[in-house]
Amino acid sequence: MSRLATLQRIVQGVSSSAGLHSALELIVNDVKTELGVDVCSIYLSLPGSDELTLMATNGLLPWAVGKVKLKLNEGLVGLVADHAEPINLSDAPSHPRYKFLPDTGEEHFHAFLGVPIIHHRRLHGVLVIQQAEQRSFDEDDVAFLITLGTQLAVAISNAETTGELIGPDNERHEDVFIEGIAGSPGVAVGTAVVVFPEANLEAVPDRQAEDAKAEKNCFLNAVAQVQQDMVELKERLSMLPPEDRILFDAYMMMLNSDTLIKGTLDYIEAGDWAPSALRKTILEHTRVFEEMEDSYLGERAADVRDLGQRVLARMQTNQSRQINCPPGSILVSHEISATQLAEVPQENLIGLVCSTGSSSSHVAILARALGIPTVMGASKLPVGRVDGREMVVDGYLGRLCLQPSIGVRSEYLRLADEERELSEELLTEANQPAVTLDGKRIPIFVNSGLLADLLPSQKAQADGIGLYRTELPFMVRDQFPSEDEQTSIYRKVLTSFPDSPVTLRTLDVGGDKALSYFPVVEDNPFLGWRGIRITLDHPEIFLAQLRAMLRASQSTGNLHILFPMIGSVQQLEEALGLLSLAEAELEQHGVSVPAYKTGVMIEIPSAVYMAEQLAEMVDFLSVGSNDLIQYLLAVDRNNSMVADLYEDTHPAVLMALKASVEGAHRAGKPISLCGEMASDPAASLLLLGMGFDSFSVSLASLPRLKWVMRSFSTQQAKQLYEYAVELADPAAVRRLLDEALVDAGLGGLVRPGKR
Repeated sequence: MSRLATLQRIVQGVSSSAGLHSALELIVNDVKTELGVDVCSIYLSLPGSDELTLMATNGLLPWAVGKVKLKLNEGLVGLVADHAEPINLSDAPSHPRYKFLPDTGEEHFHAFLGVPIIHHRRLHGVLVIQQAEQRSFDEDDVAFLITLGTQLAVAISNAETTGELIGPDNERHEDVFIEGIAGSPGVAVGTAVVVFPEANLEAVPDRQAEDAKAEKNCFLNAVAQVQQDMVELKERLSMLPPEDRILFDAYMMMLNSDTLIKGTLDYIEAGDWAPSALRKTILEHTRVFEEMEDSYLGERAADVRDLGQRVLARMQTNQSRQINCPPGSILVSHEISATQLAEVPQENLIGLVCSTGSSSSHVAILARALGIPTVMGASKLPVGRVDGREMVVDGYLGRLCLQPSIGVRSEYLRLADEERELSEELLTEANQPAVTLDGKRIPIFVNSGLLADLLPSQKAQADGIGLYRTELPFMVRDQFPSEDEQTSIYRKVLTSFPDSPVTLRTLDVGGDKALSYFPVVEDNPFLGWRGIRITLDHPEIFLAQLRAMLRASQSTGNLHILFPMIGSVQQLEEALGLLSLAEAELEQHGVSVPAYKTGVMIEIPSAVYMAEQLAEMVDFLSVGSNDLIQYLLAVDRNNSMVADLYEDTHPAVLMALKASVEGAHRAGKPISLCGEMASDPAASLLLLGMGFDSFSVSLASLPRLKWVMRSFSTQQAKQLYEYAVELADPAAVRRLLDEALVDAGLGGLVRPGKR
């Protein structure tokens, strides 16, 4: 067997081991055999200990396991830990740091290779091989051990998280915090209920159909049953407005789509049995979505996969899945779908946790509408090993706490009580206009990506729609929607706020948001062919959308058109030229177009430096803070591995935002900010102080933002910004803003600090 094949086998064995100790034994045995060495040992740094303990060995005397301990700076093992890099010696006893361990049987060994076991910068232990003869281990041996060390580090981290790995006090480690992404605000303390799909599409084998007609009927009957399930699940969420439940209609559209139905039937016709035909079709769809780096549309892969799993489950058992969710449950999974959420009795559900996904997942949108604290992207959570454990969900910081101590549990329960009281107080705040203490009215708009995001204006008390993403109608179809179809959709959006501005962003697909019927393959799609770049290259698509927008505004006259991903004056000139052409074409056919406004989205650094020139050409600017911060800091905010580097109070971010405001105002144009930064009560103070004229946020964030705007004067906010911009540390800026919120009596809005 090749070295690579052996490595893959060991890694697979570690991943599927019943527990950490089984994984340790597997590694020491297999490594000794594969490398032909005399000894393989693993030393671990146990929780609460400042020593390295021998936890597994093949070659040293068995009694030494658990008894031999070394200080972190003691011996050659300690040297590896101290330097955090491999140590490769041909004659270990001659090294000045060598320490002989009596009664272990190691006096016969000379060659020594030790590699650190590190996970996210933390040393977990040392992996060692030894041999009696003097020799230097080669680079392949070193690389082999390093790779195994990384896999072992994950297993050790999971064991610490679940309490399997205990320290010298023989007690489980309490207060294990796991970072993720904030999906829905709030705090929950309850019991984890792990959910998983009963049907596994990827495990379905290829098999020839014995009766193609029977296989087709099996598939079509299962689809019909899942369609009925969707109707029933939609009704189970009757406590939500119809607009919030409309995403189940989108699921119905997917189930009716030609690419799903016809694609599967075509595979059956070609000889596949129904399950593998369905698998091939679903995986083709999900692969397109999973390759997208856009956080919002990339989440659609989960929806497609869930529908495929449900159809497969119907074919296999003809019974819908049931989730046992007692009162006080926190639903935990690698991937929770909106339909799984609908299956759970809402009165029993107090929290949600996904090891994948982001704040723009469908389930996160519904969780915010339902007021369920949610953490997404908790990639370090060993999902399969936390069922039944007590857990804290912190939807503000986007993190979890496993095995909370009495003190931490009590503190979070207190915060949960305060949150309930605050929510009741904020209900009245949403009905008040956002007017600062010195009398300045700040328009607050809402962002929307689905009709499911929209609530009637009289209930939400928003001043209009600041950003409507037009991509979804393109994503749920098998071909580009016609101009008439787009007109109908945009008219519904415009009439949802008939007396207020409604901003429609032009198509933002391509590259990282490829359509199944318009595939784009790129090495770096996030910096690739997308947004205005693709629509300018395809004027036939762009003109149809622009005409649809203009036609839809005939009865409302409240249309604002926003161009995304603009990076130069030339791009904007081309876009405006095509808009003028679309208007002229309509007028030639007797269609009278009411007045409308145009805007540019500031979301890439080049647009920041061109803000004044761009503003002179349009009616308004709108900063997309989510993307702009990502581009400025080179951080994917939906990647939990680097989420701590995403800082909206970073000095570079503050300077870029201020430059954008100044550029717009020099041109005499208003500028808005849409994105999560405006939803952050503390950060919104800085934005007000910079001079932003309006904000656009999610509906869930609207009451808090209004409360902040109504509690400060523009002069106070300006002074805070002037203080903040002098600080180089984002954490210091955060402390300054939190103190200001507390002094203004808004302590309940302060983002909880690290506990």
